[in-house]
Amino acid sequence: MKVIVGLGNPGREYEMTRHNIGFLVLDELAGRSGAPFRRSWRVSARISKRLIGRETVKLVKPQTFMNRSGLAVRAMLRKQDDLLVVFDDVALGWGQLRVRAQGSAGGHNGVQSVMDVVGEGAFGRIRIGIGPKPDSVSLSNYVLGPFSDAEKQNLKDVVRRAADAVEMVCTAGIEQAMNCFNRG
Repeated sequence: MKVIVGLGNPGREYEMTRHNIGFLVLDELAGRSGAPFRRSWRVSARISKRLIGRETVKLVKPQTFMNRSGLAVRAMLRKQDDLLVVFDDVALGWGQLRVRAQGSAGGHNGVQSVMDVVGEGAFGRIRIGIGPKPDSVSLSNYVLGPFSDAEKQNLKDVVRRAADAVEMVCTAGIEQAMNCFNRG
């Protein structure tokens, strides 16, 4: 089974922050099929299951804070599961997507937490650009800050494109998604 993890922070105060764009993408995917998220009592996560193509996938929003995302991922995965992680990346310009079959954490603490659990680079990822960060703002204030008015204008489009990328990874494979979405 494919397990798709969107990284973010639990709680209303973080819902519409840049660091939670992974959660927004999973909300879009669940909404497309009307598959609601349910709280797991076994794992610290909200989980939804839906069909993408011919495959049932698990959509997982860890309810640990970002730096401890790996704890929820470890509890969710079985050896045969295929993992895809969706997350924000300050190194990419606003709205840019990068699909990768593997890679480093790139300084992202949530990704590092997942890597600590599943191993270096052992999972696919979709990075969603939220940068560049202004010099006058700390990294934590920037990623935990709300979307700017300019970002809000096309946030839905960015989230939809990232959800389309997830669906393509599931139906056509990560190489095809890389060829389609890693432009510009």
